[in-house]
Amino acid sequence: MEDRLDATPLYKKLDYRFRDPSLLEQAFRHASYVNERPFDHLKDNERLEFLGDAVLDLAVSHLLMAAFPDADEGTLSKFRATVVDEFGLHQVALRLELGDYLALGKGEAQSAGRKKPSILAGTVEALMGAVYLDAGFDRTLDMIRRLFQPLLERVGTEKMARDFKSLLQEHTQRAHKHLPSYRLTGEEGPPHDKIFTVAVMLGGKIMAEGRGKSKKEAEQTAARGALERLAEEH
Repeated sequence: MEDRLDATPLYKKLDYRFRDPSLLEQAFRHASYVNERPFDHLKDNERLEFLGDAVLDLAVSHLLMAAFPDADEGTLSKFRATVVDEFGLHQVALRLELGDYLALGKGEAQSAGRKKPSILAGTVEALMGAVYLDAGFDRTLDMIRRLFQPLLERVGTEKMARDFKSLLQEHTQRAHKHLPSYRLTGEEGPPHDKIFTVAVMLGGKIMAEGRGKSKKEAEQTAARGALERLAEEH
């Protein structure tokens, strides 16, 4: 975005044109890019990501309460988590091709940062934060309803309710005669708010990685990513 890429295709996908284009530019400005330009006094997208996370939680909660009027708090929380987790946000980012607009530092760009699920998921949050500041909640809610419709339609169905680790195990045992294994590859954050990264492997090769606030959540996200990859390959 910093190279003034043409945002017209993105505007069409969003069905929205920013009144303040600087917000859109900030939404795509990764911290690695800003850190390499200390004298340009640029703002990265982390504050917008923080705001967008809250906006997404509120908007998706609103949509789920309308769709499931009899669901209790615990059920709604689980449903929301399946929509706005890293996997779901990554899927939205891929459909919007957000990687094409990212402003990344040289190191991050060279390490395939434009394809990293964590960066793309954070960019979706930043983008929603930017839309909220530019247009308000009602317009952002309409956008989230449309962009997340494929995920929202799966909530509460057998397809989403199944355990992804079990589904992956069934598939790999049937198709590859091997069982997947999981390896903790990273931890970050303070003890009370850790984020875990787990890799799921098959035959010694990494199939996908997942992140979560617990090792179990990270494993489920990794298994979900592996299933998506296997589906794309076939």
